[in-house]
Amino acid sequence: MRPRALVTGASRGIGAAIAEALAAAGHPVLINYRSGHAAAEAVAEKIRSAGGQATLCPFDVADAAASAAAMAEILADAAPLGIVVNNAGVARDNPLPALEPDDWHLVLRTTLDGFYNVTRPAVMPMVRRKWGRIVNMSSVSALIGNRGQVAYAAAKAGILGATKSLALELARRGITVNAVAPGLIETDMIKDVPLEHVMPRIPAQRLGQPHEVAALVAFLCSDAAGYITGQTIGINGGMA
Repeated sequence: MRPRALVTGASRGIGAAIAEALAAAGHPVLINYRSGHAAAEAVAEKIRSAGGQATLCPFDVADAAASAAAMAEILADAAPLGIVVNNAGVARDNPLPALEPDDWHLVLRTTLDGFYNVTRPAVMPMVRRKWGRIVNMSSVSALIGNRGQVAYAAAKAGILGATKSLALELARRGITVNAVAPGLIETDMIKDVPLEHVMPRIPAQRLGQPHEVAALVAFLCSDAAGYITGQTIGINGGMA
């Protein structure tokens, strides 16, 4: 059996597409979500109907205690956890003077604390097996900035530094650590974006699709990508 894959924030959008792609590649998938049980169950049913394996794994990655309990249960299973995709994230867009402290902390906790809370307990079991794939979802905003996204860009840029450093720590252990930085992908997250203003900034002149991001992540999680580590790979239609 292929190693299990944990995808955080996998009840919709890019996370759901990643879960489906990894299941199609033969990995039993753990679908993490904080809320939205019905949406997560729909993703799981879609995977199962296609012949894959999916298990719901509800917990808030920003909550250290909840994450520790959930990860302990996941890692107690005899089936190895070989893949972690840190996809969970939230945006609270506002110009900095209007950005409330609670929103700033929520964005950073979800992305950066979430990365720490989920990845840290998963690392040593991967080290013992001498195989693992960690993919951290960043954003084009971390690379080029975006008005109103100081918190989001800061959190996603922090992920890039964490990716580089962790890749150096684990490279000799058969574990790769990479970041994927999507641009404007057609999901609910961009439903309020004024596309008439941003489309001219996209050389490809279209939005990306979740399945395109998922295909990249699935490749990075494959054996074929074993010599790719410490990289940030953009998928943004030429924006950056």
